Amino acid sequence: MSDTKNNNGCVLGAVVGAAATILAAVLGVVLLVVISLSLSGEEGPASGPKIAHIDLEGVITSATASDFGFGGSGESMVERLKKEFKLAIENDDVKAIVLRINSPGGEVTASDTIYHAVQQANAKKPVVVYMDSVAASGGYYAACGATEIFANETTMTGSIGVIISTVNYRELFGKVGLQSQVFKSGEFKDLMSGGRAMTPEEAALVQDMVMETYDKFVGIVAEARKMPEAKLRDGIADGRIFSGAKAQEVGLVDTTGYLEDAYDRARELGKAPAAEIWKIRSHGGFLDALTMAKANAASPNRVEIDIADRLVPRLQPGMVYLLPSNWAL
Repeated sequence: MSDTKNNNGCVLGAVVGAAATILAAVLGVVLLVVISLSLSGEEGPASGPKIAHIDLEGVITSATASDFGFGGSGESMVERLKKEFKLAIENDDVKAIVLRINSPGGEVTASDTIYHAVQQANAKKPVVVYMDSVAASGGYYAACGATEIFANETTMTGSIGVIISTVNYRELFGKVGLQSQVFKSGEFKDLMSGGRAMTPEEAALVQDMVMETYDKFVGIVAEARKMPEAKLRDGIADGRIFSGAKAQEVGLVDTTGYLEDAYDRARELGKAPAAEIWKIRSHGGFLDALTMAKANAASPNRVEIDIADRLVPRLQPGMVYLLPSNWAL
């Protein structure tokens, strides 16, 4: 009799365990769907005048989520922003766009591509930029495509300049008895190699490339802010940073205020005083969420969270960046 009771107990325990597992799986899928729908936000509010809100957040890069160790569709920040601007432009209810920037800058080409997307959107509907905590270097570059630029008085902005960083480990190699042997097809093929001293010709070549990008940056700022390039080069566009209040004083921003003030100005420019705010979030959808869940489920007993790339970007030696110097480590 006791064996029968034990067997019944085991069966009952197995059934309850299976039911709990199925319930947990169903709840997990439902949660993923809810999260996905809350993040997508592509449909917008009910019909009527809207101000589209788009976020540019973090270091500007063309890297995808998978490059940071996550699953998903592989959509980069640049692709996402271009898609969000397209949604805003094609929606007839959208009368103007507010682009909130909270970024220290980043890759040159990515910054230039986003600037171009802002400029294209601005040609069709007014774009107002609101600078949050930081909108420096490449972040400011992107802002130059808008109709008007708002900043908080405490915003960190400016840092108009270009930087390339590399590491030379020649002396360290010498101390541990290592040597770097390079075979190259041309004089500059191992440009900026860390295993040897840089030649004057190489230094001149790198500096010329930096200045070529810098000249383009200054030209864009001069056109956007209607300022002579000479004025920018003489004390404004030398890499220094400004508070939002000081940036308004020197002519880099139009107005200081808060995000709500940028919304109000967008309503004015869009001639839609009663427009609702539509926060466009075209982040990963349901399939992306499932991909991430599957990747996490592969190691159920170990959870690793690496936020280093979000806090301090791992910059690549030799890459050209629009960043404040303290980020280019």
